Amino acid sequence: MQTTAAGLEAPPDVTADAADVDAVHRLEASVARVIRGKDEVIRMAVVCLLAQGHVLIEDVPGVGKTTLAQSLARSLGLAFQRIQFTSDLLPTDIIGVTIFNQKNQAFEFVPGPLFANVVLADEINRATPKTQSALLEAMNDRKVSVDRKRYSLPRPFIVIATQNPREHHGTFPLPESQLDRFLMSLAIGYPPPDDERRLLLSGGVEAVLEATEPVLSGDELLALQRSVARVTVAEKLADYMLALADATRRSGEFLLGVSTRGLQSLYRGTQALALTEGRTFAVPDDVQRLAAPVLSHRVVVKRGNGDLDAARRAIHRTVAGVPVPL
Repeated sequence: MQTTAAGLEAPPDVTADAADVDAVHRLEASVARVIRGKDEVIRMAVVCLLAQGHVLIEDVPGVGKTTLAQSLARSLGLAFQRIQFTSDLLPTDIIGVTIFNQKNQAFEFVPGPLFANVVLADEINRATPKTQSALLEAMNDRKVSVDRKRYSLPRPFIVIATQNPREHHGTFPLPESQLDRFLMSLAIGYPPPDDERRLLLSGGVEAVLEATEPVLSGDELLALQRSVARVTVAEKLADYMLALADATRRSGEFLLGVSTRGLQSLYRGTQALALTEGRTFAVPDDVQRLAAPVLSHRVVVKRGNGDLDAARRAIHRTVAGVPVPL
């Protein structure tokens, strides 16, 4: 029996399947040709995809939020739809609508743009709460209900939502129940100076994006998601996650701590990150690396005024205060 750096026992087979690791690296390399200088953001987006989660990107306009979603979809050969959220957008504009077919003399359901593998919900906080809530069932159950009938969404299915943290005029903040459906919250940020210079001189990424070919199929992605579920998480590591969640609930720094769904998301994300690192078992470093992106949008900080950066700093302090299992 081998032992991890933190003293946790690891299973005899500690190296992930070479084909799985190679598939992850091909996907990341494909996206990195479009999104330059953002390896960690790409890794987190891929982890979210492998963990069957959804991602919220909160950042200023023009840093590549839409491009990230498109490059993921193209690299996987998956159906992609972009929905521009506005104040007059209706739930039926997203989900679809039932219409009467004169030819068949019967009602038929016409699917909306939500019926895609990768859905970009652009500026999600510009839609009304009623329209925002239309995504809840889809994100949680991968199904939608229309006229008392339930329709399954395609698999794999991921929602990538964006919002601008600096602009509040004409926006409707996402409620905690909506935020809790996102496995991760990420910020892309500006590219490093050298990468931004190369991007400027090359004329942009449009040509590279258009030339992007699939490196994985949808079936291969589903197989990777099944592999993630087989990654071992030791009981001590699970107890460590529980301790982190409990610390947010007891700390006087938070008005709202991590939910049980948030804890489950951290568990799945840890498994996915371990796989991308080529391991069949998770370690405390995986949990610490994922704590901020997975937990920060699920907590409410007393003195943060809804600022995600303040929540991330508070999560980092919480992680620093919880003993690592040995």
